[in-house]
Amino acid sequence: MKARSILLLKYVVFFPLVLLGAVAAQAAEYDGVIEPYRVVKLGSGVPGILETVDVERGDFVKKGQVVATLQSGVEKATMEAARARAEMEAAIKAKQARLDFSKRKKNREEELYKKEVLPFGQMDETETTRMMAEMDLQEGLENKRLAELEYQRSVEMLNRLTIRSPINGVVVERLLSPGEYIEDQAVLKLAQIDPLNVEVVLPVNLYPSIKVGMRATVIPEAPVGGQYFAEVKIVDSVIDAASGTFGVRLEMPNPKYHLPAGLKCKVRFPSKK
Repeated sequence: MKARSILLLKYVVFFPLVLLGAVAAQAAEYDGVIEPYRVVKLGSGVPGILETVDVERGDFVKKGQVVATLQSGVEKATMEAARARAEMEAAIKAKQARLDFSKRKKNREEELYKKEVLPFGQMDETETTRMMAEMDLQEGLENKRLAELEYQRSVEMLNRLTIRSPINGVVVERLLSPGEYIEDQAVLKLAQIDPLNVEVVLPVNLYPSIKVGMRATVIPEAPVGGQYFAEVKIVDSVIDAASGTFGVRLEMPNPKYHLPAGLKCKVRFPSKK
């Protein structure tokens, strides 16, 4: 009888502890929101008229992919003209041939001048002609270099009329269409959803235990559901005195884009041991 009383007492003591543990585990889940890692409003560095917009809302894009272009007929013609000038070789070859001839002539006349057969005035004229041919060639090479730089500049100007995606992501919104004038407004709104950010607000009593690098479990709301791991990336250093809370951002991989952004979720942090 005494043994049964002791066993019953142990059960009565243990059962509330189990309930308290369950409540503590439940209290370790906090409301959060799954958001895109980055949202980009994509525009153009130069004003102009849109010629093409190659993507629609919901399309996935890769970093560097052309998503829109501006009208660029004049710029293309300018680039081709600059390329033609940069590739011109005839003038350089002619100046090089003239310099080579002047050098040979100087060498021949120098021997005659040493033998005192050729007067100094003619020798001086030949040397001057050689020096002028050398400077003429140098000027031609410098002009060719300037033409090459002008071509590079025209290529860069043309590239600025091509709008490329800066991220791997999805098109959230298409804001302009071909034929519209663009100056300082966005053409597309893109969102990077791999990885995803998870934003959660926690009570101040958890502040000492939440550290950058720790892992937590994210449970998206129905109908998505499931459990996913995320890593703490940011712990706010400023506490909201009015609510007694602080913000935490976690980063959650989403390599196959299974999870959409904008979902509510629960975030479960590891229990204290």
